[in-house]
Amino acid sequence: MSQVKNIEHPCPILAFVLGNYRNFNARATRDALLAYWDHISTDGRMFWAMAGAMSSAQLGISLAPAIRAGLIHGISVTGANLEESLFRLVAHTSYRDFPEYRYFAKHDDATLLANRLRRVTDTSIPEDEAFRAVEKIIVPMWERATHSGERRFWHEYFYELIRSIEPDDYDGDPDACWLLEAARQNLPLVVPGYEDSTFGNIFASYVKSGTCSAHIVKSGIEYMVDWYGCYETLSAGTGVGFFQIGGGIAGDFPICVVPSIKYDLGRPVKPWAYFCQISDSTTSYGSYSGATPNEKITWDKLTERTPMFVIESDATIVVPLILQALLECRSDPEAANAVIGRMRRE
Repeated sequence: MSQVKNIEHPCPILAFVLGNYRNFNARATRDALLAYWDHISTDGRMFWAMAGAMSSAQLGISLAPAIRAGLIHGISVTGANLEESLFRLVAHTSYRDFPEYRYFAKHDDATLLANRLRRVTDTSIPEDEAFRAVEKIIVPMWERATHSGERRFWHEYFYELIRSIEPDDYDGDPDACWLLEAARQNLPLVVPGYEDSTFGNIFASYVKSGTCSAHIVKSGIEYMVDWYGCYETLSAGTGVGFFQIGGGIAGDFPICVVPSIKYDLGRPVKPWAYFCQISDSTTSYGSYSGATPNEKITWDKLTERTPMFVIESDATIVVPLILQALLECRSDPEAANAVIGRMRRE
């Protein structure tokens, strides 16, 4: 059996994953990475679905360079992840981390509340520097749209907002802000169930007060109608894959576009060309988040021939490894393919 040698590789992370990740979830990670590169290197596209609190976990450090490198071609994201990417850009130094959160008592969290810090596992979002600072910018946008009768998708308001922020006002690293990079590229975005977010609640309060009209934001149904066309564009040629973090509506909503086009619109449609889910949800009765990919075959979302991978792990550990290896592949395809060829022979 070959042993991993301590030598310098032109693609060190790629070589590390291929050399060390041999079985169990490590093997699934390696195989998903290789299939992702195979798909991208033949001009395929990749669509991401992102649940959880990945923006608060600073996954943008990995996502933003991947968007710039053409490794991610569209995203379905919760309203929370959308706004929390923005928060990291405008209020990063006001965040507070709590590595010992597991040992907190109730009064510790009550103290955070009194200090206007909203804890997300081991970090916290500062209310005044994040929520209230952004509110001062976005509410006038909503008011103008209310007066003009303009209607836009939820993410389009955030695209305009983040583009309008002057670089001198950045508090976080713009190169680590996935929303800023997506806005610059006008990346296709889907934000299903955006109402379930801090700014969804804030928007509802302004609708209730009569300050803003609910009609200025296009509905989830309109997101799906728009997504039909986006999917057909993305799936042209080699096709588009589906890379999912977590479960819930961020993944459920966009993956249904294939059977909906086929059965509801009655039009021919390419199936998803790849599927990978990173989740800590185990398979259980009725759990969509924990369902194995082959269950999706029965819904005509995937096919018998779709490359399918499930990585039962923490996305904050797995995703940076996968994306860094893919960035190495993108920057030096010849060297990457040589490493892959050599490792596959061992």
